[in-house]
Amino acid sequence: MKLLSVNTGRARVVPYTDTAGGLTGIDKRPVAGPVAVAAPGPRGAGGSGLAGDDVCDLRHHGGDDQAVYVFAREDLDRWESVLGRELSPGVFGENLTTSGIDVSGTLIGERWRIGDDLVLEATAPRIPCRTFAEWLGERGWVKRFTQDAAPGAYFRVLRPGSVRAGDPVQVLHRPDHEVTVSFLFRARTTAPELRPRVIAAGSALSAEEHARALAWAEPAPAPGAASTPAQGAASAPGPAPVG
Repeated sequence: MKLLSVNTGRARVVPYTDTAGGLTGIDKRPVAGPVAVAAPGPRGAGGSGLAGDDVCDLRHHGGDDQAVYVFAREDLDRWESVLGRELSPGVFGENLTTSGIDVSGTLIGERWRIGDDLVLEATAPRIPCRTFAEWLGERGWVKRFTQDAAPGAYFRVLRPGSVRAGDPVQVLHRPDHEVTVSFLFRARTTAPELRPRVIAAGSALSAEEHARALAWAEPAPAPGAASTPAQGAASAPGPAPVG
């Protein structure tokens, strides 16, 4: 198991994103030499965990729980066969391209050491968006990528370090639950019946995914049951008026 490529991208203007100024950093390219990786800060303020890598839409991307995006070379090779075109490292917007690892089969909360120092923890799958689809230029891409259910994984940084192509990847810890990156992706998209089981991944989930899992784990009210506040509890305020 090793790191084939470290990929970063600089912001550039494109016609197919709704970010301010039409900027995106999805065009990642392999970098020669070591790249420093560290926790970037919370969502909305922090961008990428990799030095020299731009995240332009801080509303939906970047931050500590999405510091590093990893995709498997084996999955790129499979898509090459399907699409009939070459897919270079970084073309899916991934920061790290790996070899010998089932990235989408990684468990939420699984920890990797890459190189001498960097320690990462898996938090969430990548969810395809319009920018990704328009960047690749493939018809029906969001649907095809979703049905494939091998989305690659986001990681948080537990211990900073520098990495370069060729560094070994070592699994340090595998949690005792069933929630892989692919499992969570399918729960989010094509297999809602999996949703009540996502909570097993606990606090290793990204903050956004954990909040969603807590909601999914709530038992459904019995048919016809009325929801009333507990004795002595204040009633929840109603929705704010519109307009």
